[in-house]
Amino acid sequence: MNKYEYIWLDGFEPEPTLRSKVKVTDGEAPEWSFDGSSTQQAEGGSSDCLLLPVQQYENPTNEGSLVMCQVHTGEHETHPSNTRAAAEAVASDEWWFGFEQEYFFTDNNGNPLGWEEGTPRPQGDYYCGVGSNNVVGREISDAHLDACLDAGIELTGTNAEVALGQWEYQCLGKGIKAGDDLWVSRYLLHKVAEEFGVCVNIHPKPKTGDWNGSGMHTNFSNEEMRSSGSEELFNSMCEKLGAVHKEGIASYGSDNDMRLTGLHETQSIDQFSYGVSDRGASIRIPIYTVEHDWNGYLEDRRPASNADPYKIIAHIVGTLTS
Repeated sequence: MNKYEYIWLDGFEPEPTLRSKVKVTDGEAPEWSFDGSSTQQAEGGSSDCLLLPVQQYENPTNEGSLVMCQVHTGEHETHPSNTRAAAEAVASDEWWFGFEQEYFFTDNNGNPLGWEEGTPRPQGDYYCGVGSNNVVGREISDAHLDACLDAGIELTGTNAEVALGQWEYQCLGKGIKAGDDLWVSRYLLHKVAEEFGVCVNIHPKPKTGDWNGSGMHTNFSNEEMRSSGSEELFNSMCEKLGAVHKEGIASYGSDNDMRLTGLHETQSIDQFSYGVSDRGASIRIPIYTVEHDWNGYLEDRRPASNADPYKIIAHIVGTLTS
């Protein structure tokens, strides 16, 4: 018998949340139904929705496999909540994405770890910090890194972030699988955190005041950018994305206005800019790209930590290939 842990996105708005259930069966992971009326994806009188497996991973926290799924209606049509389908339609494997996922570990009352007894000293010592007075939750971050690597997800690094209790990991993937990998890495983050009795908060500004928010900077490239680039090419791509800035912001996560204020290494949400090595711009042109004769990648710094990677992929690729 084979054990499959099915993972999918529900119909909650403005962002979906992760759901899962386990199936034990002979053979390959089959199409499977679930009660969409309990996930805001169907009415009670016609509640069946369908899970269609799209990617499988080794399950690092249990026996069997993790199965990322997309959702169809009971009539075998793409469900309105299925944002993967639009991304898959435009993103070939020549498009590479590196998502920089920031988040906070919290206790069950929503307090970031290290904040339980009140606001800690101002940020400054925490970024890539060392020592128990500067970081909290490292053992959870390390366990999550190992889990993702064991699952076959390419995390390229982790680090403590600017605020106490805030962390980041970088997830690299190609084409639509980049979005699948990011969602499954989030799923594993929640599961690993469960084992430590803590929660994960991916809101872009869980703590107001003079604290960095949480983003999901998105690094991206296609074959032309990596091997036949030019300053004109990169500038034209930035201009194309700038022309649809409002549409991009609409795809980049809710409450992002709380984070994109023009402070804390962000550009204001109602402005668009780009520049070489500029972390206060909407899009940063990395010095790596310039130093490699304009062959490399771009970093879109606008996406929030709670953004749906499928929507990011669809927006970036759809804009640059239209």
